[in-house]
Parts: sequence; structure tokens; C-alpha cells
Amino acid sequence: MAQFQEHKGFKRMFKEDKLTLGLGFPLEAYKGSFPRMNLEEQMMLAKQAENYGFAALTVRDAPLYDPNFGDVGGLYDPFMFLTYAAAHTKSIALTTGSIVTTLRHPFHTAKSAATLDSISGRRFVMGAATGDRQIEFPAFKVGRENKGELFRESIAVMKQLWQEEFPVIQTERTNLTEGDVVPKPEMGSIPVFGTGYSSQTIEWLAEHTDGWMFYPQELKKQKALINKWRGLTEEFKPFTQPLMIDLSERANEAPKTLETGFRAGRNFLIDYLNAYQEAGVNHMTVALKDSSRPAAEVIQELGEFVVPKFPVNREQKFTFFNQ
Repeated sequence: MAQFQEHKGFKRMFKEDKLTLGLGFPLEAYKGSFPRMNLEEQMMLAKQAENYGFAALTVRDAPLYDPNFGDVGGLYDPFMFLTYAAAHTKSIALTTGSIVTTLRHPFHTAKSAATLDSISGRRFVMGAATGDRQIEFPAFKVGRENKGELFRESIAVMKQLWQEEFPVIQTERTNLTEGDVVPKPEMGSIPVFGTGYSSQTIEWLAEHTDGWMFYPQELKKQKALINKWRGLTEEFKPFTQPLMIDLSERANEAPKTLETGFRAGRNFLIDYLNAYQEAGVNHMTVALKDSSRPAAEVIQELGEFVVPKFPVNREQKFTFFNQ
């Protein structure tokens, strides 16, 4: 989008017809629901990822831990954790996958997002979602049947708060007749990506969001969905998806389907990424949870052999190193 061409996070992650790679926090392999998330280790690996040329670091939002869900998701508050990550990095994009807007007041979300974007130097790209943990809606006394409407309200209110000074906003959850929410984003807004359908139509998402985070699926289906998305957007609005892979230490190992994602060597992975780039995917977030190897090893191998084939948009050069 022309509006975000000088937004550092958006610019680093996205270029039309190109794909970049990112990493999802926690940057570690673990079993069960809870990662260690040692902060010193996480920031060391975040810096390593930045220097290898990964495009982005993503954190999940899970307002409540639901034991029935099987994974805590985001251990720390996403805005506070990404602010901490911003202080330990310089250029890598920082993203949420995704903020549960239905359970947060849009005034608070707008202020947190604008604060993070400012502190990080325009590196924040915000994924937004309706929420998928069953226990959260009754806990917050939010009707699950209202999540689609609340999502639409959140997007509209946040964008108005970012773009206008002293706006008058009256919705189901807001009654702003005086006062304002600050800071305002330097770009006049922040890139907001819908997640899945978020109880909306694809037409609504194409009109009201700045990009789309969707789930992994077979190549032909993903390509068909992307083609439909492109047909609804006159300007470039990126398409992103997660990638669950157990990267083999053997470069030529053939793919094997796992319960989540697949196991393969880097040569198949490169072919896989090229195919999805050709299909129109603009960014993939690599999840390390189910890796059979230490995260540092995987990040190093990806950084040395895979990431250079899917470079980010940047002017400066980085020195590849192992910390």
C-alpha cells in the first residue's frame, strides 16, 4: 500500500510478488503447553534473526490460558513483550499474530499499538483477530455471537483514532465526545491485518484491512484464495501465513507430514517456499515449537541457506554471525 511504503516494518516484510521469512516467538523448541522463554536467550536469538536478514518477529496474543487448548500461545502480554524486543533490536519488523480485539477495549488497543509503533521506530505490523479459545468469551462476559461485530468496531475505531485529532466516536463500546487518544502514528495509521475470516466476508476484509493473515493449506487452494483476494484489492495488500516445520539436519531429506506442518530438509523447503511465493504468499512466519533441533541451530541454517533466497527490503547490509 502506498500509505505504508515508508513504514519500516511493512517495507521490510513486503514487496509485491515476493516472499520473506519471519520467526514466531517463542524462539525455542518445546513440548507441552509452556515454553521457557528465557528473556536473555530470546533476545539473543532475536538479534541473530535480525542480522541474518529475517523480515519479522511475531508474538501471539492469548488473554487467558486455556488448558483445553493445548498451548499457552503467548506467554507474555504481546505489546509489552514486543516493546522489550524493540529495545533489543534495530530494524526487524515486529508483528502480532494476532491481537484479540474482541476482548480488548479499542481505545486501549489503539494506544498500545501506536505506542509500540512509535517506540520501535515504525516497525509494528498488527495482526488482529476475534479469538479462538472457548473459555475466554464467558470469562470476559462477551457474547461469542457478537465477535464479528466487535471486530469490525475495533478496526473502525482504531483507524479513526489514529487518523483524527479529537474524533467523535460513538459505538457499542465507546462514547468519545471530548478528549483524544495519543500518540498518533507517524504514518497516520498502522498496518492492520485480519486473521482468517475473523467472522467477516473476504470482501469486507479486502476493503477495511491492510493485508491478510491466513492459515496454511494445500498449494492449489491457497493460490485460488490469493487470486480471489487480489481480485478484490486495487492496490497491493499482502498475504501472509504461518509455517510449521521440523527442519531436518539433512539438507536433502524428503518431506514427511506431521500432525502440525511437516518435516523436511532445507532443499525441499526452498522449493516449497518458491512454490508459495509464485502462488502469491508474501510472508511466512516459521514456528519452532515442534522442532527436533535447538532453535539456534535452525535459525542459523535458515539464515545461512534459506533466508538469502527470500531477501527483505533493506538498504543496509548485515553481518551474518552466530551468537
